[in-house]
Amino acid sequence: MEANEDIDLIVNHPKKAINKLAVPIIISNLFMILNNIIDGIWVGGIGANALAAIGFVTPLFLTLVGFANGLGAGSNSLIARYIGAEKYEKAGNSAIHSIILSVIVAIITTILLLIVLKPVLLKMGAGEVINDASTYGYIILAGCFSIFIPAMLSAIFRSQGEIKRASYPLMYTAIINMILDPIFIYILNLGVAGAAIATLIAATIPMFQMIYWMFIKRDSFLKIKMSEYKRDLNIYKDILVVGIPASLEQFILAFVSILMNYWLTLLSGTIAVASYTATWRLLSVGFAPLIGIGVAALTVGGAAYGAKNYENMKIAENYGIKIGLISSVAIWLICFSFAEPLSHIFAYSANSAILSQRITEAIRILSFFLLLMPFGIMAGNLFQSMGKGTIALFFTILRSAILEIIFAGLFGFILGLKDIGIYAGLVCGMSVGSILSYLYLNFYLKKQRKFFK
Repeated sequence: MEANEDIDLIVNHPKKAINKLAVPIIISNLFMILNNIIDGIWVGGIGANALAAIGFVTPLFLTLVGFANGLGAGSNSLIARYIGAEKYEKAGNSAIHSIILSVIVAIITTILLLIVLKPVLLKMGAGEVINDASTYGYIILAGCFSIFIPAMLSAIFRSQGEIKRASYPLMYTAIINMILDPIFIYILNLGVAGAAIATLIAATIPMFQMIYWMFIKRDSFLKIKMSEYKRDLNIYKDILVVGIPASLEQFILAFVSILMNYWLTLLSGTIAVASYTATWRLLSVGFAPLIGIGVAALTVGGAAYGAKNYENMKIAENYGIKIGLISSVAIWLICFSFAEPLSHIFAYSANSAILSQRITEAIRILSFFLLLMPFGIMAGNLFQSMGKGTIALFFTILRSAILEIIFAGLFGFILGLKDIGIYAGLVCGMSVGSILSYLYLNFYLKKQRKFFK
């Protein structure tokens, strides 16, 4: 099997590969984020309690998405390393193992989460809005298959440089959801349940397009035929070595978000949770370029590691951080300068007007979260690209589960700054943790240079 143009790009032209891979990922992520914002706008029209209700479910939903993407990162890393080493048969067999794994995990996760959802929401402090929160959650979580399977198929396409097929179905998901939201929420008068139903339908439809490309059309570099499956437990192990730590990273991020929701409830009530939820949805626009660049660097870094090419690994790091910083600084300036008009996106109705000032304050503080984020994201993705998922996990724990919580608790409770202190603490924790992970990445690459050619 000879390498095609896409494979040659990710193996031999790292800057061009990052540009080509990142742009469609960023576009699809922006559509997904725009979808989340519009979803919040429609729900915000119902009232602050409805927005708070989905705010309690959002960390759980993002945990699922993170878990699915984590397993996808494990698959992406392994397949890219095999492609870099020109072991194409093993790359194809790894893709089949990845698909089987995603189906098994989707089934188990659906059953478990539907059982524990309501008790978990109550523990999170959602008692005041438990009916709306549980209704939204049960519908969303029943569609785990539409989260795990597309995430894995996307990772397989991405690992071989087919970035349009990896990204565009996610964009279609967002577009479909934006169309269905007002229909189910207002025209059919289903409220919060309607928002969840629209999300589930929108995620399911594009999944079938990806299945068609991979199993029926089969015109990708890797020809996926389930009949050629050769069971190899080491492949599952190699996927999970990166996938489990990457998934745990998302669990940690979700745990911190849940804890912050709980703390905000204690300090300032559900109005603070609604403000935090709305702000985070807006700022997630700034995360999209960083995530896209990081995922592109994971693929390029995996190919470089498989080919034992140190120069390409360093190019992936430095170039990724450079363009990440440019985007994050630009978005920070926009968010900080236009915080007040941006707040009205979620405070446009009489029911939610009380949110405006609170959201404005949150935007102006939490927007600083973006500035040093590229260093942490790039370090984490490059550790994953080398199959060192546990190192990436360690720094996520340090940054989010330790530093962010310590600073947020210090500023929010001990210094008595309440919700403002929570926001400032999150920014401080992210900034310190990101710089530490970046410094260790450079130390690690120098230490491991003898591995490369």
